[in-house]
Amino acid sequence: MNTPGETAAAGEDVHPKCHLEVYGTGRMVSAVHRCRPPGPAPDGVLWPVRWEDERPPPEGTALEPVHRVIHGDNLDALRLLPDGVARLIYIDPPFNTGKSQSRTVNRMIADPTATRAGYRGTRYRSEILSRLTYADRFDDFLTFMEPRLLEAYRVLAPDGTLYVHLDYREVHYCRLLLDALFGEECLLNEIIWAYDYGARAKRRWPAKHDNILVYVKDPARYVFNTEDVDREPYMVPGLVTPEKRERGKLPTDVWWHTIVSPTGKEKTGYPTQKPIGVLRRIIRASSAPGDIVLDFFAGSGTTGAAAAELGRRFILVDSADDAIATMRRRLVAVPDVSWEMPGPKQADDA
Repeated sequence: MNTPGETAAAGEDVHPKCHLEVYGTGRMVSAVHRCRPPGPAPDGVLWPVRWEDERPPPEGTALEPVHRVIHGDNLDALRLLPDGVARLIYIDPPFNTGKSQSRTVNRMIADPTATRAGYRGTRYRSEILSRLTYADRFDDFLTFMEPRLLEAYRVLAPDGTLYVHLDYREVHYCRLLLDALFGEECLLNEIIWAYDYGARAKRRWPAKHDNILVYVKDPARYVFNTEDVDREPYMVPGLVTPEKRERGKLPTDVWWHTIVSPTGKEKTGYPTQKPIGVLRRIIRASSAPGDIVLDFFAGSGTTGAAAAELGRRFILVDSADDAIATMRRRLVAVPDVSWEMPGPKQADDA
C-alpha cells in the first residue's frame, strides 16, 4: 500500500498529466485522483478533490466534495475534520446576543498533568477567578472560544494561518488565549480594519474599527504572498518613482475599507456581513489556489464566496438557519458544494 501522498506505481491506469494517491483513514483505504503534477501533498495532507478525467474513477475511489457547507454546531463539526486540513482559517465570532449571561473570568496555569494541550504540546489548566452576570455577551466568552480555538489549531496546516476577527470588547481576551494556545511568537499581526460609515457618538470618540488577530502555526514557515496582495496608492505619490506610483504599495496593518453598503449589490441582508474585499485580501495573502479555507462562524458566506472566486476550496460551518439560507442563495452559482445539513421535513415523513 502506498503511504499518504505517494504516487501510484508505474503502469497503473492514470491520466498522463495526473496521478493516483492511495491512503488510509481509519479503517478505510481510498484512492484519490489528482489532476495536478505528481508529488506529495504538504505534510501528507490530502485535500478534497473532484474527478476531472473523462474516464470513470477506479473502483473504491473516495471522491470528497470540493466545497462543504455544514449546518450544525461548529465544535462538533471541527472535531470531525482531519488534522492539518486547512491552510487558512478565518473566523468572525459573534457577540452581543442580547441575552442576560453569566461570565467566568479564568486564568490559565501550566500543569504537566492537565488534559488541555496548547503550543508545542504544553499542558495547562484553567482556574476560575470570578463570576459575574452581564448582558449582551456569550456566557463566558473565553470558555466558549477555547475548545473551538484548540480544534482550530489542530485542523490548521503546519504552515497555516489563523485570522480572528474581533472588536475592542473581545480582542484583549482572545489575544491572551491565543498566546497560550499558539505561543506569543506566533502572533504575526494585529490588523486594524478602519471604516468611516454609520452613526457617530456624541460623547466619545466614534468607534470605527475592528481588530483582526493573525496567528501562524509556525513562525518560521507560513504562507504570505506579497506579490498577490492588492496594492494601495501612495499617500504622497510625488515622492516615489512613476513605476512605484503605478504599482502602488503593499498595505500596512491598518486597512481602510468601507463596510458593506446598505444599498449596494453586495449586501445579503445578513446583519454581521463583512465586505468581500477584506476577505479577498486575506485569502490572497495567506493561501494558494487549491488550498482549503475554513470558516466555522460562516454567517453570510463571504469567506466561501471569496474563496471560490479565487480558486480555493472552502469549508463553512454555521448553526443558524438564517445563515444557511443566506449561503444557499449567495453560493447558488458555485459548483460542487456539499450541503451537509438536515433537510426540511417532508409531508410524507410525518
